[in-house]
Amino acid sequence: MNAQSHQSLNSNIPKIPGLYLHIPFCKTKCGYCDFYSITALSPIPGFLEVLVHEMEMVRDKFHSFDTVYIGGGTPSILSIEQLEFILAGARKNFKLLSDTEITLEANPGDLDLSYLKSLRHIGINRLNIGIQSFDQKILDFLGRRHTSEQAFSAIENSRKAGFDNIGLDLIYGIPEQKMELWMTTLDHALAFSPEHLSCYQLSLGSRTPLGRRYGKGEFELPGEALQLDFFMKTAQWLEDRGYIQYEVSNFARGTAFFSRHNQKYWDHTPYLGLGPAAHSFLKNERWWNHRSVDQYVADIEAGKPPIDEIESLTMDQLKLEALFLGLRTRKGIHLQGFFDNYRCDLAAEKRYILPRLEKEGLLSLQDGYLIPTRAGLAVADRLALM
Repeated sequence: MNAQSHQSLNSNIPKIPGLYLHIPFCKTKCGYCDFYSITALSPIPGFLEVLVHEMEMVRDKFHSFDTVYIGGGTPSILSIEQLEFILAGARKNFKLLSDTEITLEANPGDLDLSYLKSLRHIGINRLNIGIQSFDQKILDFLGRRHTSEQAFSAIENSRKAGFDNIGLDLIYGIPEQKMELWMTTLDHALAFSPEHLSCYQLSLGSRTPLGRRYGKGEFELPGEALQLDFFMKTAQWLEDRGYIQYEVSNFARGTAFFSRHNQKYWDHTPYLGLGPAAHSFLKNERWWNHRSVDQYVADIEAGKPPIDEIESLTMDQLKLEALFLGLRTRKGIHLQGFFDNYRCDLAAEKRYILPRLEKEGLLSLQDGYLIPTRAGLAVADRLALM
């Protein structure tokens, strides 16, 4: 990465908070998903009323936002009127800046042209589409409810509706998935020139259906060497085609298309999460809501914050988090900024190990930044324990 592009990755953007809205409903549960959601859809109307009540409860704690991320669950199962109701509540209770990035997570099976045009009309300006794969056998294995044909048509319809900021989620490292099949998946995605790609390695929580099958030995996941091969070839393939790997799993077709919302999680920018299981962060406090629609609704109807737990982070904890998160990004860690925030001189504290990591090709020092290489990003979590 040259000095000019490196500087563009590290421009000093004010830390304006982001707003996350968790819609905990799915028509069906995917076999690998460990995010909180339920498949009972009848509570949705009442839940949306309660979600706006939560906005009213916290509006004095957070004022302005420049990103709104509607995630889940499957937010695209909501009607246009329901989504418009949520956004109206957000605009009434908070100040959304004029250039606010408003993202909707969507299942391809929900995205017909009429719905997409209406999304644009109510102010959604970024889509994150859960494609995962264009191969029907893989979609069936993962338990996705959309088909391969719907994956293609969802992206086509999004372009026809006028969306010019589209992110696609893809999964690799699936049992018996050959490298050639994965590269074909990337080729199918790049045919649409998406502005953003998130390429995740399949990971299985022990409580998920696929996690339980894996625990019984019904299938094997790729070994460490093959996982590394997937990671390195994916990054090279996409960067050769003009994409910037700005975080371990995230690629963008230029700096303008970095996910503004997700970047807030990686540099201790404040964020507010509303809805069951949603997390929030402000100053040195992190808190999260009950992982239960029923408990969430009951608390708010009783006039209580639906908070499950609050933790106050010490300076040492914040410093360690900043190290872990910073080394997951291509931006890396600004050494002077790290010292200013955490009173830690990383270059001095790690003076014996940094030269070895540079020699191994895992880190580089450039213009006052500690930057992970592609090989370093592949082992980012271990790198942070240096």
